[in-house]
Amino acid sequence: MEHGNPLLVQAAIYFASAVIAVLAAQRFGLGSVAGYLLAGIAIGPWGLRLVGEGQYIHTFAELGVVFLLFVIGLELEPKRLWSMRGRLAGLGLSQVIGSIAALAAAAWAFGVDARVAIVSAMALSLSSTALALQPLAERGALATQGGQASFAVLLFQDLAVIPMLALLPLLGAAGGTAQFSWHDFAYPGAAVAATLVLGHYLARPIFRHIARTGLREIFTAFALLLVLGIALGYQAAGLSMALGAFLAGVLLAESEYRHEIEAAVEPFKGLLLGLFFTAVGMGIDFSVLLKAPLEVLGIIAGLFAIKSVVLWLIARLARIPAGERPLFVLLLAQGGEFAFVLLGPSAAGAELPRETTQAIVLAVALSMLATPFLLLLHDRLLGPRFVRKAAKRAAETPEASKVIIAGLGRIGQVVARLLNASGYQPTVLDDDPDHVEACRQFGFRVFYGDATRLDLLHAAGAANAALLIITLDNAAATTKLARSAKKNFPGLRILARAHDMQHMFELRDLGVEMMERETWLSALKLGERALAHVSGDAELAASAAQRFAEHDREVLAKLYEVHHGEPGALVAVSNQLRDKLARTLRRGDGIVKTD
Repeated sequence: MEHGNPLLVQAAIYFASAVIAVLAAQRFGLGSVAGYLLAGIAIGPWGLRLVGEGQYIHTFAELGVVFLLFVIGLELEPKRLWSMRGRLAGLGLSQVIGSIAALAAAAWAFGVDARVAIVSAMALSLSSTALALQPLAERGALATQGGQASFAVLLFQDLAVIPMLALLPLLGAAGGTAQFSWHDFAYPGAAVAATLVLGHYLARPIFRHIARTGLREIFTAFALLLVLGIALGYQAAGLSMALGAFLAGVLLAESEYRHEIEAAVEPFKGLLLGLFFTAVGMGIDFSVLLKAPLEVLGIIAGLFAIKSVVLWLIARLARIPAGERPLFVLLLAQGGEFAFVLLGPSAAGAELPRETTQAIVLAVALSMLATPFLLLLHDRLLGPRFVRKAAKRAAETPEASKVIIAGLGRIGQVVARLLNASGYQPTVLDDDPDHVEACRQFGFRVFYGDATRLDLLHAAGAANAALLIITLDNAAATTKLARSAKKNFPGLRILARAHDMQHMFELRDLGVEMMERETWLSALKLGERALAHVSGDAELAASAAQRFAEHDREVLAKLYEVHHGEPGALVAVSNQLRDKLARTLRRGDGIVKTD
């Protein structure tokens, strides 16, 4: 160890502990966040002491929050935010303001300084997005009224972090006086304006130019450079790196490259966010619990009690069904990862005394660790009743199907136009940047990216979609995408464009049930018009075409039964059915002349 690279040694310890702890946590149903926290505790000063100083991981851990806020901003399309304005303003604002007011009042009643009480209440009012959304998705509860309300509250909390970070310097030191300066507003305003202007006129054209080269690794490199560059620029200006990353994400939320950027950044975000939770676990000072156990336990009890009351009142006012209220309250009552983000600058700026900061960090971490165990208790006591109510409600108010189209070529455009005209707006993926840019001008919701990539499908929402329509020009790519979708999204129905009969059989072997050959209908129509011209009888030609279509379905069924056998079987069956069709048409319609 003495001659080893300290960075590599620490990295190996972090990754090994994370893999073991997260797998163990998942095995017991505790979730990945609890696993990362336990990994940090295990290797930290209160565990095995495998890591002496966390200077390396703390540097990378900050980037975890930066990438998290970038992805959150990337998902916040202005149209989506506008459609959720009622829930955000009603549920989210009520929860944040109500929790801050109640928590600050309780702290002030116990003799805590008003500014310390406000900063502490802001940190404790936030819940864990990572810890709450995963159980909702696992239980299939995101589509329920309680799940949608939880998502709205969590989304508003993520947005509320930005003004909270901006307010911290204005609160000043605890017990001191904050000096007002126009620079405190001018510099942030200038930084935000520069981000919006330069990002709009530089980022998207550069992404477009890189996409034309087809170099995926350079696309990923520029996406990372964009996030880190803006974050570092904001840090140099004395602002929050997380704020800069969030604004960069919002800036690109309506970009045609959004899903490709998200797919490129997502692995780094997940890994760095895991390191962030590991660093939090390492930084938990259990000596605070030993010195002031009543204070720490009192913060945890007060946190759950006060936020639970606020959330229960909100649930009643929002008329969330009674069966969904316990899960709604439980998932949002604990502390969250953004409390650590707020308490970091707070401690550095002396808004909170060091002892108070340590006690709150410990209380938040322990509340997050307790949540998975409380979820197990919830599932044992209220789970069956909750499932029955959710299933009944889903039957009463079914949701519209969500559609993803892979490929916006000649066939994909017709499909997308028909769905759009019928009131269903699909998400379209295409790997030609010029084509994407042109189609967006005609109102298509199309995004740049290779649809055969699993990470891009996840980013496009395939896990929650109802139908995937594959209209790619390349047969091999169609088969690859169908195989990947069937394996990773078993609940996703697939409608595929088959290039010929053999390709149709290949797709059917994969389990794809809905297929259409790309030239079949146009060829049949051309044949019908040709027959009408040479026979001089359009009505009989239409009848012959209909019989030919019925014959073709019979041919497909018979040939599929033998297509895995000897090649001669295909030829024999095909010739037999062809002769049968000829006899049928000659006898029935008299169109085909025999003289």
